[in-house]
Amino acid sequence: MQNRKIRLGIVGATGYVGMELCRLALGHPNFELTALCSRSYAGQTFSSIYPAFRGILDLTLTEATPDDLAEKCDVVITALPHGVSAKIVPQLLETGLMVLDHSGDFRFHNVDIYEKTYKLTHPHPELLKQAVYGLPEWHREALKDAPLIANPGCYPTCTVMALAPLAAADLIDTSVPCIVNAVSGTSGAGRKSDPTYNLAEMGGNFKPYGVVGHRHTPEMTEQLRELTDQRIPLTFTPHLLPIGRGMLATIYVKPNDAGRQRCADGSLPALFKETYETEPFVRVLNEGDVPSIAAVAGTNFCDLAVTYDPSVDLIKLFSAIDNLGKGACAQAIQALNVRLGLPETAGLEHIALGL
Repeated sequence: MQNRKIRLGIVGATGYVGMELCRLALGHPNFELTALCSRSYAGQTFSSIYPAFRGILDLTLTEATPDDLAEKCDVVITALPHGVSAKIVPQLLETGLMVLDHSGDFRFHNVDIYEKTYKLTHPHPELLKQAVYGLPEWHREALKDAPLIANPGCYPTCTVMALAPLAAADLIDTSVPCIVNAVSGTSGAGRKSDPTYNLAEMGGNFKPYGVVGHRHTPEMTEQLRELTDQRIPLTFTPHLLPIGRGMLATIYVKPNDAGRQRCADGSLPALFKETYETEPFVRVLNEGDVPSIAAVAGTNFCDLAVTYDPSVDLIKLFSAIDNLGKGACAQAIQALNVRLGLPETAGLEHIALGL
């Protein structure tokens, strides 16, 4: 497909994820946006919903059917709620379209875990075995032939990128839960009318939510198990920040004897640098530096840092991403680049916003 523009459609184009996908696709040298779908705003132009796109992206939003999308597109990205994607994605695949889905509907290989987590009966469990989790740093080879890409959640991306090197090297004491405290900008909740996310509620505020049983916890656990063949116990607490975008996780890990030895000899940072040294979108910071949200906002970067606190025998991990970037849309573009045989950095070579 490299000799012509790849025709891209987005279903659910007017949410925050849809909007960010449009922004990134417009700057991609190989993509052409040919279909934008929205049930709520069908008939209106995309730029009337997001005025920043006036004169740049004035496509009319439609309620396109799978057949319409198959005629207009080569690839379709779905940015729909869980439960909805599970019904629409199979119809798109049947037309021969390549699909990347942003919901949680295809992130699990174990249907029982999915149904328990989302409290839904999956209408097409057979597709769970075919879907590839869209974390290129850890699933690059599988993505090259994926019939369906399941884009990871933002919190799982931030967490798994930090924990996977330790887990893969078998350095974690699995008898003690890893503690994951993560904060996110309010765009992670989506573009919906809910007083919880209003400026009056969130301005000057900071609060936890979903403190027990958050649906991203089993996603993280399954991913770490598949990557390492170990069950890594986690306790996860998400928090809301009064900012639009960005995410940072602080993770506390009890090392096992092998991990404690690496902490003692000072080789722990080297493990992370070696793991990610060829990855274009992972920056392992030097000892003494810590990630910040401003440094990754608007990008596909994941910034990581690791240190050891001998006074309590805990490894501290720090991971920062943009929840709409590496946590959603930019990672989707990266995964599609891998799938389509394009340069992995295509359309993503922009620097951070800085502030």
